[in-house]
Amino acid sequence: MSLGMMVVAALWMGLAVLSSMIARHLKVANALVEIIVGIVAGTVAGRFAGREALGAREPWLVFLAGAGAVVLTFLAGAELEPESLRRSWKEVLVVGFISFLVPFLGCAMVARYVLHWAPNASWLAGVALSTTSMAVVYAVLLELGYNLTAYGKAILGACFVTDLGTVIALGLLFAPFTSRTLIFAGALTAAFLTLPALTRRITARYAYKTAAIRTKWVLCALFGLGALAIWAGSEAVLPAYLVGMALAGTITKDDHFMRRIRTLTVGFLTPFYFLRAGTFVSLHALLAAPLAFLVLFGGKIITKLFGLLPVVGQFRRERKERWYYTLLMSTGLTFGSISAMYGLTHGIISQDQYSYLVAVVIASAVVPTLIANAVFAPKHLLKAKTEIE
Repeated sequence: MSLGMMVVAALWMGLAVLSSMIARHLKVANALVEIIVGIVAGTVAGRFAGREALGAREPWLVFLAGAGAVVLTFLAGAELEPESLRRSWKEVLVVGFISFLVPFLGCAMVARYVLHWAPNASWLAGVALSTTSMAVVYAVLLELGYNLTAYGKAILGACFVTDLGTVIALGLLFAPFTSRTLIFAGALTAAFLTLPALTRRITARYAYKTAAIRTKWVLCALFGLGALAIWAGSEAVLPAYLVGMALAGTITKDDHFMRRIRTLTVGFLTPFYFLRAGTFVSLHALLAAPLAFLVLFGGKIITKLFGLLPVVGQFRRERKERWYYTLLMSTGLTFGSISAMYGLTHGIISQDQYSYLVAVVIASAVVPTLIANAVFAPKHLLKAKTEIE
């Protein structure tokens, strides 16, 4: 381990500590402050020392940030108890599907007919801006306590359906369907069916007798399936959510274990993910040509709001619940930035178009969530014990 690596690690954890302090005083979600602090840190570094001084592209830091997204997505899936999902399956499917479809078509048309992007670039923009950020939504729900309510579980389920639509659309439009895809789908199905029994057996035989074997087992499964997903042309966060769902009825029964893995995730891994996401936003580029950013950001938020509010209103009659639900579903980060990066590396979009899309994705992770928590937080749900399932 080099001196430079330790300096960079200390710098990033210092930014994480600063973010926590700011979040505490402003009473906003820590994940959002980490993104904003990342934007500021990236801008300052770019002005005085160069963005590479932060080490955001260092392989070890990229791994930690990616691991944070994977484990956080796993925890989100683990919150979805099968019984709770069965009771709200219609809401989850309908809201999740509309949350994907309307922004996908709307943002693609905005990019094509307002900004005059090429057809493939426009479709890529539709894919990138149709997403909902599972990482941001879960981090906010976990921090505020809504993850324990039926309301929060429904939001998480709808997030998954939305992002699944994004993954499928990206694959159908741009990625070839190969034998690797079939192998990945088969392995994921087998893992979904067998992991609960294997986990129960390992827990019964080794838990409380060896050092944190369940955490090691879960991480082994997540990284193994993540590697298979990348090999097949997908993304590591997709199997993480399904693994969480598969183990929801197994590991969540142990509150002590869940607290420890949340501490590992939120205290160590996710700060790298959220801070790093912020460092890639170039305020200079946005200020130099803000129109494209504003058009795309408006397209994402407007299509999400107008598409979702009437649909969510069919399931949630209370005004704050309806708006909070819709605003959280309007966020974007993980799959949006992944889709944009896919478009850039495959020559579908230009560097400028990539910058606009990533900036919109990150802005959508911050702005709707800040408004939701400041104005529409349904605090009455936290007091209603009967809502906890």
